[in-house]
Amino acid sequence: MKRAFDQPDEANLVRQLRQDGAAKIEHVAVEGEHIVGHVMLSAMESPPRSLGLAPLSVAPEREGEGIGGMLVRAGVSAARRQGWQAIFCLGEPDYYEKFGFTAEAAAPYPSDYSGPHFLMGWFGKKPAIAPADYAPAFSGISV
Repeated sequence: MKRAFDQPDEANLVRQLRQDGAAKIEHVAVEGEHIVGHVMLSAMESPPRSLGLAPLSVAPEREGEGIGGMLVRAGVSAARRQGWQAIFCLGEPDYYEKFGFTAEAAAPYPSDYSGPHFLMGWFGKKPAIAPADYAPAFSGISV
């Protein structure tokens, strides 16, 4: 993960989310003895029954091979099976729209991250409009 981001922030975020009990879904892509990708979805403070998808990381030498997409699809599928209502993420719209995330869906939910890169996907009934607040561990991460 540190190699994918060139800084320790995301690895520290994962550690803190696990420690706080906020990490709800986590998938790792492994090839042989090497981790080549990772995704975590953590419980949002608000709205209820919502997850934040972050971080998503892929080994730099493996980018463009579909590993990230496989991890996102696995996370979304697990969230649906577990009964979560929505997933928020901050990222490139052209990438995440392939998985059902849109800025239009996220727009009604006030957030420090509001804008064209703040996205949401939902399953069935949309969550009630409320501030989109990530787990406290995100407060130390700069975007």
